[in-house]
Amino acid sequence: MTINFRALAAALGTVLALVSLDAASAQAATPNSMDALGDSITRAFNTCSFPFTDCPENSWATGTNSAVNSVYLRILAKNPGIKGHNNNDAKSGAKMSELGGQAEKAVSRKVELVGVLMGANDACTSSVSTMTSVATYKSQFESAMNTLTAGLPSAQIDIGSLPNVYRLWEIFHTNSTAVNTWNSLKICQSLLANPTSLAKADEERRLQVKTREEEYDSSLQTVCAKYTQCKYDNGLGFKTVFNTNDVGTRDFFHPSIEGQALIASVAWEAFPF
Repeated sequence: MTINFRALAAALGTVLALVSLDAASAQAATPNSMDALGDSITRAFNTCSFPFTDCPENSWATGTNSAVNSVYLRILAKNPGIKGHNNNDAKSGAKMSELGGQAEKAVSRKVELVGVLMGANDACTSSVSTMTSVATYKSQFESAMNTLTAGLPSAQIDIGSLPNVYRLWEIFHTNSTAVNTWNSLKICQSLLANPTSLAKADEERRLQVKTREEEYDSSLQTVCAKYTQCKYDNGLGFKTVFNTNDVGTRDFFHPSIEGQALIASVAWEAFPF
């Protein structure tokens, strides 16, 4: 049997070339820049040593704290080209009405990946009557999406579902420290007013907040589906069951370092690279 070494070498060369192209293609699919849009969750509010301040280094999206292992750090491990391009234009206290302005900042940065987690403050208001309507929420989100897709036609846009804030009441309403903190700070009164009451009216009110979040998530999914570059997490964020250690004990409302790490893990599962 005669081996044609030239033919074998040519075949091996072809295989290596294909592997190289596949690797280059995979690298190209990993973004070189990103921007995170949203509210205090994405700003990792209240996780630094100094209380009640933003702490973006602990952000689930763009943080640099290895204990969180943010989406940014996970991408960086695959693509060093993104180093230093981890923008965070979220704003503590922001509602969906402010996403359009944040979207304009993302467009100006010309980023390749945009992450959005927005809406908790639309549901967490002073009362059920002051929650943002579903129609308004949907319209504001669609307007922001138009800004993003027109200004960043090649960017990937990842949309996270809202965390289930009703879960906060479930795990902490028998904790006297949490209850006193909620009452003192007047946190999310649409949900957390009268936190120890098991009266039917109070439970119905809390469930209205949960339902409104589910309606918001449905709006996110419907609008996102209109844009080929948009990906929705299919409700994975809302379905994620967080526990007491995932919530900070300064306000018993915002994610702790562990909570930020949990959100990062869920986001990576929903939108892997």
